[in-house]
Amino acid sequence: MLSGIPLYLALLAAGVVALYGGAELLVAGAGRLALGIGLRAATVGVTVVAFATTAPELFVSTIGALNVSTDIGLGAVIGSNIANIGLVLGISALIKPLQVSSIVMHRHVPFMVFAAILLVALGANGTIGRLEGAVFLLVLAGFTGYLLYYVNADPAPMMDDPDAGDGISPRDVALVVGGLIALVAGSRWLVSGGTGLLSALGFSDLFIGLTVLALGTSLPELAASVVSAVRGETAFSIGNVVGSNIYNILAVLGIVALITPIEIASSTLRLELPFLIVFTVLLVAMMGYGRRLTRLDGAALVVGYGAFIYLLFPS
Repeated sequence: MLSGIPLYLALLAAGVVALYGGAELLVAGAGRLALGIGLRAATVGVTVVAFATTAPELFVSTIGALNVSTDIGLGAVIGSNIANIGLVLGISALIKPLQVSSIVMHRHVPFMVFAAILLVALGANGTIGRLEGAVFLLVLAGFTGYLLYYVNADPAPMMDDPDAGDGISPRDVALVVGGLIALVAGSRWLVSGGTGLLSALGFSDLFIGLTVLALGTSLPELAASVVSAVRGETAFSIGNVVGSNIYNILAVLGIVALITPIEIASSTLRLELPFLIVFTVLLVAMMGYGRRLTRLDGAALVVGYGAFIYLLFPS
């Protein structure tokens, strides 16, 4: 088993690179397509870009659930949501304090909190079955309808982006298609390499999902948010993570649960899910105070994420 470690490392590296490249293509194409039809920057961040950067979690979780176990999918989603808050927003805020728009705070953040609470409530009995999966997808449909209502009722001003409303470009469509292809390939390599490597070292499927796969699938969010922070487009940074955390639970777990019921270990109910709720509430409190994430907030989030990873390791 240990003799296959070099191959697993190669697959893991190739998967991370393909996921990163695919997400970059998808984010670029999807973002320009959305701006081309006149959506606000904050709305693009919490919808199109967030859904695009959630694609790795969707592919990894679905393929992992079908080929390995549902622990892979559950771990990837919970771990990715915690990484999005602690690592992605933490690092972004350390680079540049992030302003929180009123649109994201009032319209989108409540759904992020609701999705996290819904996951804990529906998973409290130790199983997320097909009925719970259908509930997640129904809530997702409601969230999407809610966003579309405000897109129509509150169109973007042209000052949001000079290219807004320019229409759909074939190049942007090609970027989206190419990104999806790279994501499919990268997710298969990441699942194969990550599970093979840590299984050879004796770690559980849930631990693999919570660490290696969660970090790997959070790379697109990290890349998109850090680049946005550097460019001063903080609306994308905050909206990307808030939207991604909503889609991870409602879309990814909803689809996986429809395919095959997800069993939740008692240890997950005691540690990972409470940690997700605490991180979510902490983030909302930080964003609500002064409507910005400061560098001190960013440092606290990164330290909190480090503590979470430390607690995951067997004693």
